[in-house]
This record gives sequence, C-alpha cells and structure tokens, in this order.
Amino acid sequence: MFFLIQEGVERFGHRVLSFCLMNNHIHLLIQVAETPLSKIMQNLSFRYTRWVNGRHKRIGHLFQGRYKALLVDKDSYLLELVRYIHLNPVRAGLTKNPGDYEWSGHRAYIGEEDITWLSCDIALGQFGDDIKIARERYIQFVMDGLGETYRPEFHQGGEDSRLLGKDDFLQQVMVLADEKITKKVPLEEILSLVSTEYQVSVSDLCSPSRHRSLTEPRGVVIYLASELGQYTLVELAKHLQRDPSALSLQLKKVRKKVMKEKQFLAKIDAIKSNLSCNNSITHA
Repeated sequence: MFFLIQEGVERFGHRVLSFCLMNNHIHLLIQVAETPLSKIMQNLSFRYTRWVNGRHKRIGHLFQGRYKALLVDKDSYLLELVRYIHLNPVRAGLTKNPGDYEWSGHRAYIGEEDITWLSCDIALGQFGDDIKIARERYIQFVMDGLGETYRPEFHQGGEDSRLLGKDDFLQQVMVLADEKITKKVPLEEILSLVSTEYQVSVSDLCSPSRHRSLTEPRGVVIYLASELGQYTLVELAKHLQRDPSALSLQLKKVRKKVMKEKQFLAKIDAIKSNLSCNNSITHA
C-alpha cells in the first residue's frame, strides 16, 4: 500500500499529513492540490485492488463500500485529528504505545522512521521551529490523548456530515461549493478544445460516424463533459447522436486509460488547463 500512496502523491501533487493502516480499513489525512479527492481515491482504490487481485490470483471488488470523506478545518482540528489517527491502534487494543505500531505515521513524526511521501512539517511546525523541540512537544501531546475514546465528529462531521470546523469555515466552504456548482463548463467549449487538440472538426465529433479516428477524441469529450461539465450521459447522447449505453462504455474505457497511460493523461490535462473553469475559485 505504501508504494501506491507514494505514486499517487507524485502523480497528483497532494500531501498526506497523517495515516494509519488498520486490519480492515485505512485512515488518510490529505491536503489536496489541483486534483480533486474523488480522483485521488478512485485511482488509489483501483490500483490497490488490481495489485491485491494480481498477487492473490483473484478477481472482483476488494472494498465493501465507497470511501467516506470529511472536509476538516485545519486551523481548528489539524493537530487533534493527527493525534486521533495515530492513536487508532491504541484504541483498537493492538498496542499500548503508538510508537510500537509500524503502520501509521506516528513513527515518522517522532523521527524513528523516514517516510518520504508523508508531510509531517505542517503539524510539527505548530509545536515550534526547532524540530527536536517540536517532536518532544508532539509526543507529549499524543501521550496526553491516550485516554481519548471514540470521537464521532471525526467520523461523521458536525451539523453537516461532510464538514467539520467553526461556523466561519463552514460558511466559506458552502459559498465556494455553490460557486463551483453553478460554474458549468459549456459543452461547446469542451468540443472546441478537443477538436483543436486532435485536429478533427466539431461537426464530426457530434456526428453518428463510427470512424476510428473519432474514437479517442469523442471519448475525451465524454470524459471531460461528465467530470467537469456536470452533464449526464443522456444529455451528451443527444448532442453526440449516440446511445447513452455506448457513451457509458466509452467513458469507462477512457477512465481506465487515464489511470494507465501517462501521455494520455497529460493530453487531457493540457485540454483542461485551457478551460474557462480554471479561472474560478478553488479550495483545498
């Protein structure tokens, strides 16, 4: 799992601030960059499932359900959440000392292990500029929480089950979310950019033609329109003169190709960088 997390960090540019691998689940504290969390987790889940299935010669799904995400105000809850995650093995009765558990970020925080993809600096920086003093204060902070029991807010959020933070943080997030939802990328803009990138006409992309030269660019249109433009496959089918089931199959193929081929991903990222939605407000 560690090498898969590292590959994800290198590819998507997010930061893992804390983690803990348990027997049947994993806790990750992630600070995203440009790539949305949904894509990061989808990619990690896909690659881990493929790795486990290949190693044990099995097929099918590995996880029981979809991951659960909670957007947290780092100014109010970062340190408490890092401590809570690193003390998971203690609460589960797997160990009495978090430093004895090998599958969390705690040992890296206290300087006993080097995990290159784990970003300890943000949390440790709140304990002081001197790394030695910061680690000593962090250890004391963790030890002070040894008696802490299950905290439901770290699993289901506050009043809004997706968010945890003070009122001003919640209000800011909801405003930004509303702006993002209302910022719908015009399909015409996506078609224009894809046609330029692949040197095909917009009329051909929207035609019922099944020529092989149109397969990839049309798939990119479907991918971008569904991921960024908030279009349903039924809406896209009307514009592209294709059956929704055919578009669904093509979308699945493109998603797999995005996760496997770096050059293809780079081409899509280049198109996305020219979309007008990149001028809107984003948050991490």
